[in-house]
Amino acid sequence: MAFFRTVGYSDASVIEGDGVTLRAPQMSDYAEWANLREASRAFLTPWEPTWPVDDLTRAAFRRRLRRYAEDVRTDQSYAFFVFRERDNVLVGGLTLANVRRGVAQAGSLGYWMGQPYAGFGMMSAAVRALIPCAFGALGLHRLEAACIPTNMASISLLEKTGFIREGYAREYLCINGIWQDHLLYARLKDDPRPS
Repeated sequence: MAFFRTVGYSDASVIEGDGVTLRAPQMSDYAEWANLREASRAFLTPWEPTWPVDDLTRAAFRRRLRRYAEDVRTDQSYAFFVFRERDNVLVGGLTLANVRRGVAQAGSLGYWMGQPYAGFGMMSAAVRALIPCAFGALGLHRLEAACIPTNMASISLLEKTGFIREGYAREYLCINGIWQDHLLYARLKDDPRPS
């Protein structure tokens, strides 16, 4: 099993993309993160699990960071904040979660974008930047993603970054307090890069 473990990534790693930088969340990000999430709440709510009542508190953010660190240590999940490169402003986040080793070598991609920064291509750039890390340093063979069928922005992002639609899952995830159907996407290590 040691062959299937990651050796090339740490939570101190920084990933550079086209106009974006990805890095692990830090306590110093709390105020900017909380402000962006609060300002984007109505925009994000239809596409995310129900937020805990204390989600935007400093204590909850500290717990979140502890969980992220433990997930990296146990090779289960890798969380990144996405920053606009030119001014280092936090614009969103993405997570490579549910990492499975052994015969699977797969992980699930999830992401969120602050409302003021949506529609400018920064999350597409972030996903493109993460893909080589996922297939290289993390040694994965398959990336998976799912989105609600009415989320046209997410569908477009996934297809632009080389994900292929593989199916339709009924009541796949509980989003905004409701079990919702999802479109399933995947990208394989050897898939050609999108043009």
